[in-house]
This record gives sequence, C-alpha cells and structure tokens, in this order.
Amino acid sequence: MGFKKGDLILEVGRGDDCDSKVGDVLCAITGNDFLAADSQEVVDGVIIWWRDGDGDLVDELMDALTYLTEIGSIWVLTPKVGRSGHVEPSDIQDGAPIAGLSVTSTISIAQDWTATRLVARKAGKR
Repeated sequence: MGFKKGDLILEVGRGDDCDSKVGDVLCAITGNDFLAADSQEVVDGVIIWWRDGDGDLVDELMDALTYLTEIGSIWVLTPKVGRSGHVEPSDIQDGAPIAGLSVTSTISIAQDWTATRLVARKAGKR
C-alpha cells in the first residue's frame, strides 16, 4: 500500500466486520497506531472502511482530503463481491472525480476486503 516507517494513517469507518490483521500489519510497518477520526493531525494516508449504506462516499472522501498531505493517498476498503455491504467499483470510480481524486489501483487486501487507492488529481499544465 506504499506506507513506510513513521507515516501517520487516519482510520475511518472501523466496525466489527473489519479485518484487524490489515490494521496490525499497517501499524507494524509505520510504527504508529491509527489516528482516530476526531484527530486534527495532517496524515500521510487515510483508510476508509466503506460499506453499501454507509452514507455519501463523496462527502467522506472530501472530509478525508482535509487531513491528507499533498502526496498522501486515500484507501477505500470495501467488502468483496458476495459479502454483506459490497460496494460496486463504479460507485468509487464515479465519486472520486467529484471529490477531486483519481482512482489509481485496486487490490485484494484481505479475505473479505478489497482496497482502492485514490490520490488527488494534479492540475494540468498550461
């Protein structure tokens, strides 16, 4: 996922259905615990656990951007196909540009979860 020692990661949307191993591995890599959603820190990455019915994804993405460094990324973790709360990839692809983000990649992050990486779109050269 591109995180390294010392990075700060904000975690949003954690629930009982989330895979704790994902957090354990990321915290071991960075050497830091996840920051809670009420944190005021500038972070290197945001992890959003997102399920169908969680609300407005565009609003959540825009909120996440307020904490993110210029080169940081947002990872939207969604349940895989066939799992409760599955989110269609097109929902993320449609919402990202509205929030000023681009989808760069999607990976399988755990047995039941897929992760989609979003980054801020760069302004075009004139």
